[in-house]
Amino acid sequence: MSDVTTSTNRYAGSSVQKVALVVGIVFLLVGIAGFVPGLTSGDLAGAGHGSMAMLLGIFQVSVLHNVVHLLFGVVGLLAANRASGSRMYLVIGGIVYFVLWIYGLFTAGHSTGANFVPLNNADNWLHLVLAVGMVALGIVFPRGRRTPVSA
Repeated sequence: MSDVTTSTNRYAGSSVQKVALVVGIVFLLVGIAGFVPGLTSGDLAGAGHGSMAMLLGIFQVSVLHNVVHLLFGVVGLLAANRASGSRMYLVIGGIVYFVLWIYGLFTAGHSTGANFVPLNNADNWLHLVLAVGMVALGIVFPRGRRTPVSA
C-alpha cells in the first residue's frame, strides 16, 4: 500500500475540483431560483419561446431551461470527485455553452420553434461569458499535487 495520496483522490481536493464544485453549486442555485416566485416573474411554461417567465427580470426561463441548469449543477458536483472529471466538466461544459451562444445568435428573442429552451439576448451573452469562463477555469487551474498521507 502506498503511503502517498494525491489531492485529486479526495472529493474537491484540488483547485480544479473546488472550481467545478463551486460552478456546480451555482448552476444548482440558478436552477432552483428559476422555480421561485419573486425571483422569477411571469408565466413559467414547460419549454419554448412562449415561456414569459423572467429570472431576476432579465433572463428568460422555462421549466426545461431550469432543469438543464439543475442537471448541469449535478454534473458539476459529480465531476468534483476527480481532477480529470472536473477539468473535463469545465472545458466541455464551456464548449457546450459556446455552441449554445452560437445557437442563440440565430434564435434568441425570436418567436420560432427553434427557440425551444427559451433564450433571450441576456441569456445569450451570459452563455458567452460562461463559455469563456468555464474553458479558462478548466485550463488555468492546476490538477493538484502529491501530498504525503499523515500517519
